[in-house]
Formats: sequence, structure tokens, C-alpha cells
Amino acid sequence: MNEQIPVIRDVDGGIAKLMPDVDRERAWLLTVDGAPQSYVDLDAPTHLEFEYVRRLAHIVDCAADEGAPLDLLHLGGGALTLPRYVAGTRPGSRQNVVEADRGLLALVAEHLPLPDGAGICVHGADARAFVEAAPADSADVLIADVFGGSRVPAHLTSVEYARAAERVLRPGGIYAANLADGAPFTFLRSQLATFAAVFDQLALIAEPAVLRGRRFGNAVLLASHAPIDAAALARRTASDAFPARLEDGSSLRRLIGDATAVRDAEAVASPEPPDGAFSIG
Repeated sequence: MNEQIPVIRDVDGGIAKLMPDVDRERAWLLTVDGAPQSYVDLDAPTHLEFEYVRRLAHIVDCAADEGAPLDLLHLGGGALTLPRYVAGTRPGSRQNVVEADRGLLALVAEHLPLPDGAGICVHGADARAFVEAAPADSADVLIADVFGGSRVPAHLTSVEYARAAERVLRPGGIYAANLADGAPFTFLRSQLATFAAVFDQLALIAEPAVLRGRRFGNAVLLASHAPIDAAALARRTASDAFPARLEDGSSLRRLIGDATAVRDAEAVASPEPPDGAFSIG
């Protein structure tokens, strides 16, 4: 049983808490202002507690042959759950992680240190600024999981941002983003239209209850110029403890409907989640 005590600290984005999992000896839940940010098991870095993180991991798993190293750029760091997973499943990968909250980075570095030789480089910087300054054709996978509180910042939702992300990706590279919305999906539909204006291929992964508008929740957007192995991803997401559905092709076009691409001038943050959507006690 985990007998470690919670850690509470003021960080740039609010009050961060590291709470030990009583059932796993070196596992921790990170929250900021009550909103869950990350779950990390230092003894089992491939254990993924959050369903949306599992979906992002499925995308990485399908991005190349099993175990092959990749170059990844992660926008949004949290407790570095996914970078630790990639280091464990694809040794030799080179990973850059961008997190604007330097106080949070210091907390994670102190209490949840990375293992030596993990190949993970952490940068305290704004995600958009980092992407715009990054070398072209330098990443196989770009994963965006950036939330200011519980909302995706507006400057990471525009066509200009999507084009900057496209520039960083190698030909055939994959962009994946964790988003959050609920019916009538004004934000999500606009994001799909925005990335459809830049990338040739698009897919969306979410739980059926979210897609049907029954509740507010996470949805993972996937974009590439290369064909997306929708069948492989659909099998993986359908077999999770909380099964998700993959939408692409005509069903995705129906969801987009008359939504149009968003430019910087009119970009807005994702909607505020309803009370209790993600928060915990």
C-alpha cells in the first residue's frame, strides 16, 4: 500500500496536487485546481489510467512498427505520462515536451523524476511559439494535450497553428490532439473543419456517449497527409475498458456539416466544462 503523503503546491496555473494511489506503491495522480491532469506509475510507465491517454497511446502504437524509435513533439507536459510510455515501448525515441507552466515542471521534476537515458527533453515554453520555432520535418508524431485550466487555449485552435504543426511534421507524420466538447459540438466541429483545411486525412476517436451528445467529454482528433490505419485504431479503441468509436470519411464529414475553418482573428478557447465533468474531490 502506498503510504506516501499528498504534495500540494502553488504553480503558475493554480494549485497543483500530487495524490498517491493507495493501491499502487509509486503511482500518483496530478490535479491542478481540482482538474485531473496526469496519472503516473513510476514503476510501470506503460500503465495508462486515463482513457484519452490510452487513445493517444494507440495512435503512437500504430504510427510505426512495434518498438521502432520515433521522434515525438508533445505540446503539454503534465506529469509526462505519454512520454514515459513511449520511452518504455519505443526505446531510443527522441522526445521533446513543451509545458508553459514552469512551476508544474519543477514539481514534476522533484517528485516524479524521469529515469536516466529516457531520451525526453523538457522545455518550459509556450506551445505555439515552440512549434513556430521548431525545425521543419523534425517530428514523426506531434501530440497536443494543452489545457489552460480545463480549456484548450485559443491560439492552438486556428488554421495558422495547424499549418505550423504541419510544417514540423515529416511527410506522412501524424498530428493528434486531445480536445473536449459536448453537444452541439460547436468547438469540435470547428476544429475538424480547421484541420481538414490543412491535412488530407482526418479521424476522430471518442466514446459513443460523447459522440451522441449525451455528455461532455474528451475527443481525440487525428490528422495526417498519409492514410490513417482506421481499422487498426478502431480495434484497439474498441477493446479498451471504456470502448471508443473511430469516425472518419463520410461520418466525419456529416459531423463537420457547415462548420468552417477558424483563423487566429476569430479563434476561441474550447468551452468551459460543466460542473463536475472532469473535477475530482
